[in-house]
Amino acid sequence: MSEKPNTRRRFLALSGSATLAGLAGCTDRFGSETSNDNGSDPSDDTPSGNGDSDETNGYDSPPLTVETEYDSREEFGQPGDSFDDFEDLDVWETIRGTAEPDDDTAFDGSQSLKLTAEDGENVMVERSIETTDLTDHDFSLAVRTSTPGNVAIDIRLVDLYGGYAHHQLRSVTYRTPDIGWFRTNPGVFEESTTPLERDAVDKIQLIVYNTDDAEVWVDDLRRHEKPEKGYVVLSWDDGSEEFYDTVSPLHDEYGVNAVQAAVRQWTRGQREGTMNVQQLRERQEAGDQIVTHGTHTRLAQADEKSLRERLRRDKNWAVQNELEGGHYIVYPHNSFDRTSLDVVSDYYYAGGFNQSGNVNPTGVHGFDPLVLPRTIGHDLDISMRCVDLAAEHRQCSILNFHGFDQDNTLDRKEYERLLEHIESKGDDLEVIDFDDLWTMRRNGH
Repeated sequence: MSEKPNTRRRFLALSGSATLAGLAGCTDRFGSETSNDNGSDPSDDTPSGNGDSDETNGYDSPPLTVETEYDSREEFGQPGDSFDDFEDLDVWETIRGTAEPDDDTAFDGSQSLKLTAEDGENVMVERSIETTDLTDHDFSLAVRTSTPGNVAIDIRLVDLYGGYAHHQLRSVTYRTPDIGWFRTNPGVFEESTTPLERDAVDKIQLIVYNTDDAEVWVDDLRRHEKPEKGYVVLSWDDGSEEFYDTVSPLHDEYGVNAVQAAVRQWTRGQREGTMNVQQLRERQEAGDQIVTHGTHTRLAQADEKSLRERLRRDKNWAVQNELEGGHYIVYPHNSFDRTSLDVVSDYYYAGGFNQSGNVNPTGVHGFDPLVLPRTIGHDLDISMRCVDLAAEHRQCSILNFHGFDQDNTLDRKEYERLLEHIESKGDDLEVIDFDDLWTMRRNGH
């Protein structure tokens, strides 16, 4: 195969939901009170991937310190341009389920729109707009839900001719009862047989896919510019020796980098099968980004004091060992709630996740910094579809892997086929890391 430069910095058929617990491995559920999703379908002392694309050039990462300089969710809470503030609800028509104003719960302004349904009924509201060219734009939406395990959130755009595209957040892994607001900037999940004419959009629909009872608040719909190309992040959890021995040679061959989520206790304790610090640094020098995998316990189950102590130790370890990806965190078991997000923001700038077993992409300019979505890389067809959609619609797919012998990860031959497929996209797709993605998000304000 040809040589290429390393790119380091450079409807819900809920059919997959029943198997997610078994697939996820490090899986399990976001918010700022001013964000959710799933549906249808510490002991050390205190003391950056650079892509070639225009969107990631010219921005420096914040210095690697134990505490963050600012709360990223507050600093970048309302990116892009306001499209609908939900102050005038007369423009919205209820098609299915129940929709009503709620002036006790709002992300911004005086009220939000509360969407509810029972017994598996979906919710849909829609508004007509003047025919608009959205070829180079996507949308984000502030969301809050008390039923995260039951719902998926969809922003569906419809054109003059009836064509449509579903921009869908497939799974919400925010934990109850400590719920709050989070922003979702869902990528295209699927389109109608005749694809959406994005230069002639005249209707926006908000859909809640529901498998039981649904209670969802939405607010602050915002519009964002699309990037010039698509992106994919290859995210490997746990810092395993298998990655070092087997996966990294493939990455070096194909000229791509990975985001590796290392568990501090496992590395420091020299747990069998886990890379040591020297190996992590070696991979960092080769272009990988080493991020935090928390304490590998569920964040939402910890009280605020103990969580803060754990996160501070984790971040301190990254700083002391000069692991440049220490700005970023992968939540163990995808477990998070409003309190944990508030504490995490004191130590990390970006991460997540809302994680799904099906295609679960994101825009690059409007996502919640600490509630990114990922797709479990357990199925080759789904993984390749993530790549295709990222390239076609100029969005980002974050694919998550653990080990070739696990049900939640492709086998080695399938993974190499995936890398070949990524390579085949040429200039339409770039493999990036969290630093690149966070730079683009800051660029989108």
